[in-house]
Amino acid sequence: MKKIIFLPALFISLAAFSQTKSPVVKMINPTTVHVPKGYSQAAVIDLGNCKMLILSGQVALDKEGNLVGKDDAGKQAEQVFQNIKSIIEDAGGTMDNVVKLGYFITDVTQVQAIRNARDKFINTQTPPASTLVQVNKLFRSDILIEIEATAILPKK
Repeated sequence: MKKIIFLPALFISLAAFSQTKSPVVKMINPTTVHVPKGYSQAAVIDLGNCKMLILSGQVALDKEGNLVGKDDAGKQAEQVFQNIKSIIEDAGGTMDNVVKLGYFITDVTQVQAIRNARDKFINTQTPPASTLVQVNKLFRSDILIEIEATAILPKK
């Protein structure tokens, strides 16, 4: 029961820090990926001896905001993972630092193509924890996949 109470308290504390612009939480928008409107690409949270990086859901838009892989879930997944990699590297980490992935896909039958793309970017011997959900639609009809990521980066 203590764990259930602890997690909401942690998120409330982190939210309070982010509202006060504390150095504990820093919102980032790396120039290596498309700059979004109305949200940040990632939050970097100082955990003392390491940093947690929470990425917003990434889609198959290149740096200029163009869709990569129209009608091809595998090609879209490759661009999504490239975006994730770029954001993590910009924050000082590597794809080996990814601890959790959350997938939102419009067609679960495409999961193998998505896994094939994923396997080019992650350590397949010790893959991160993950969740996959099929959704009816994403924010644009030509977007087939969105992936959230969380990484724990060592401090240098």
